[in-house]
Amino acid sequence: MIHQLYREQQLNCTIDEAWKFFSSANNLSKITPKEMNFIVRTKFSDDAIYEGMIIDYYVSPLLNIKMSWQTKIIEVNDRKSFTDFQEKGPYKLWNHHHEFIENENGVLMKDKVDYELPLGFLGEIAHILLVKKKLKHIFDYRTQVLDKMFNHK
Repeated sequence: MIHQLYREQQLNCTIDEAWKFFSSANNLSKITPKEMNFIVRTKFSDDAIYEGMIIDYYVSPLLNIKMSWQTKIIEVNDRKSFTDFQEKGPYKLWNHHHEFIENENGVLMKDKVDYELPLGFLGEIAHILLVKKKLKHIFDYRTQVLDKMFNHK
């Protein structure tokens, strides 16, 4: 079954600042809970995001078990949105759309993640017992970190 996680957050910054931060894979570890041991493995000569960009990570989502994860940037609309799609990793489906809307207060950032777990019925049980709560924790953490970074300067 495909699930969806949706979040919005108002950021007190310019569209250029938001885009520069969020389109850089090197900043992902800054907004991921430390206990997940999130490491970006791909080295980039610069932070310019582009369609077709492949990003490799290590992450320990449960029980400190290290897993490889690979995403591909499948859509980029400069300073407006981008989408990363899991090529290899723990999900059957992971499609994360990031949107940035400039407004009088700065930038409204929207995250929409469509995801599905493997293993059918067993994956659904894991979703109910663990994964849904874990994803909520990750995105709650991001909200707190981003609030400190952009709204309490």
